[in-house]
Amino acid sequence: MSASQPEKTTSTFLEVFRVFLGLGLTSFGGPVAHLGYFREAFVVRRKWLSDSAYADLVALCQFLPGPASSQVGMAIGLKRAGYAGMAAAWLAFTLPSALMLVAFAYGLDAFGEVGGGWVAGLKLAAVAVVAHAVLGMAKSLTPDKERAAIAALAFIVVALVSGSVGQVGAIFIGGLIGAVWLKAEAPDEVPEHENLAPTVTPAVAITALTAFFALLIALPAIAEAVPDVRLQLIDGFYRAGALVFGGGHVVLPLLQAETVANGLVDPETFLAGYGAAQAVPGPLFTFAAFLGAANSGYSGAAIALLAIFLPSALLIIGGLKYWDQLRAHPLARRALMGVNAAVVGLLGAALYDPVFTQGVTGPLPLSIAVAAFVALGVWKTPAWAVVIATAVVGGVVL
Repeated sequence: MSASQPEKTTSTFLEVFRVFLGLGLTSFGGPVAHLGYFREAFVVRRKWLSDSAYADLVALCQFLPGPASSQVGMAIGLKRAGYAGMAAAWLAFTLPSALMLVAFAYGLDAFGEVGGGWVAGLKLAAVAVVAHAVLGMAKSLTPDKERAAIAALAFIVVALVSGSVGQVGAIFIGGLIGAVWLKAEAPDEVPEHENLAPTVTPAVAITALTAFFALLIALPAIAEAVPDVRLQLIDGFYRAGALVFGGGHVVLPLLQAETVANGLVDPETFLAGYGAAQAVPGPLFTFAAFLGAANSGYSGAAIALLAIFLPSALLIIGGLKYWDQLRAHPLARRALMGVNAAVVGLLGAALYDPVFTQGVTGPLPLSIAVAAFVALGVWKTPAWAVVIATAVVGGVVL
């Protein structure tokens, strides 16, 4: 009995890795699409968890900061094969797009200068993608005048206060106003479901949450005290992963504040990489690997990738134990509504600067961006196809 246990554990680990690798290679379309792929793979086909358990898990990951689809994947891996399964799920789902973007960072100069026409096309693709994201999020997260006002206030804060201070301040203000002003939506009935984290003890959960906050507080001081670009990368990317609510495109303004504003990456390279990130499968947070590689090569890519996903891992380990109690609390629900509204304002500010100001430089680029937006939002063309098309058009006409 005991002799067969290691073989079973290894087999389960490899099974998790294999399934998530397939998803990492084929999951185009962003976090919402990823959650659809996950449900088909793990609820419908393999029955690793029930529909109610999956819905509850998605609710947790949407509440937490960080990339929701990657967090759902981590939690499924944790349930299936323990901490090793959690690592396998993250690595397999993340590695394909990360490697593609690192290769793009190294090949950027080989294919032409950063100011070339094809890169200008990538910037215009970013305009269309972010504008589409802002519109979609505004419809769902600011459906009333109160939340629209919070979004507008967040936009103003970010526009007037540069850097990460403005980003974090907007999120905090949105949560605070939501907690005291908004009306809490009626909480869903907590479903009967499987234990999603059977291997996580209360002590481990508390340790993970303590580590999350300790790193968030300590890393800025350490990076300032020790002038090392690696520590600066760890601090910046950890903070971006820890403070971005809504995942996906919302990470753009935080990463811009941590890299471009700090001189780690120039604006043209940043937007070219962001455009390329739309054409690869898997989580958009792997854009961090491109930025790390653009600054410090392979080691920078690894540091940035680990740092931006570490907060998500710590929150999943720590949060699963306490989610049912938290999600039913009216104050927490009101604060989350305010934070989500502020996220819309955050992304709207990023759409203006740097995405629009850097990408749209005249009537012809504006025309290409509008065409890309219509293809994406009206014709429902996949984002990767829009990115490739705008890069080709940009290379020909710009």
